[in-house]
Amino acid sequence: MARNRRTIDLSDAIEQDIVTGRYPPGTHLDEITLARRFSVSRTPIREALRRLGAAGFVTIQPNRGAFVAEIGPAALLEMLEVMAEFESLCARLAARRINDQQRGLLLEAHRACESALKSGDADAYYYENERFHRAIYAASGNAFLADQARALHTRLKPYRRLQLRVTGRLRSSFDEHEGVVEAILAGDAATASERLRAHVLIQGERFSDFLAAVAAATEESRRSSWRTEPAQTQPPSTT
Repeated sequence: MARNRRTIDLSDAIEQDIVTGRYPPGTHLDEITLARRFSVSRTPIREALRRLGAAGFVTIQPNRGAFVAEIGPAALLEMLEVMAEFESLCARLAARRINDQQRGLLLEAHRACESALKSGDADAYYYENERFHRAIYAASGNAFLADQARALHTRLKPYRRLQLRVTGRLRSSFDEHEGVVEAILAGDAATASERLRAHVLIQGERFSDFLAAVAAATEESRRSSWRTEPAQTQPPSTT
C-alpha cells in the first residue's frame, strides 16, 4: 500500500509539472534526474512514468525512455466535450437510481467542497471536487460508464485543477454543484443532466480564461523552475 501511494504521489507531482510547463511537450523525462529531484530510487520513478504513460501524459519509447506527450487546445476541448457528456449521463442516471447511502456520500462530498471553498484553497477544493464527481459516477448505477468517466477525469485532472484557479471559479463551481445536487436529490433527471453538462463543458470566454490560466501557470513555472540537468526537448537521435 505504501509503495502504491508513493507511486501515485510521484505521478501526481510529475503530472502537475507537465501541465504547468515545467516539462514542455517533447521533454525527455530522465529517470536519474527525477530520482535525484524526489530523493527516491529509479524504481518508483519508473513506475510513476508507466502510470502516466497509461493515462496518456507521456509516451514510452523503447530504448529511449519517457517523453512528455503533446496535448493542444483543440484536443483538450474535444476531451472536455466528451467528459461533459459522460458526466451528463451519470447525473441523469443518478437522479433515477441514487440510494440512501449514496445520497449521504454525495451530500458529504458537497459539504467538503463548501469547507474548501471557505478556506480559499483551490487544490483542497479540487480534491473534494473529485470526490463529489465520483460520488455521482457511483450513484449512476452503471459500472462501465463510471469506469469510463473516472478514466477521462484522471486524464484531465491537472487541467481541471488549473481551471479552478481562474478568478471566481471556485465560487461558481460550488454554486453549480448546488444546482446539480438539488436536481439529483429531487429525482429530476433532465435538469441534473443539463446542469452537470454545463458545469463540465468549457466554452467561449470560459475556455479563453482557462487557456490564459494554463499560459500563466506555464510562464510562472518556467521562471521559477530548476533542473539538475538540462532537459532534452526532442527525443535523442538513433543514428
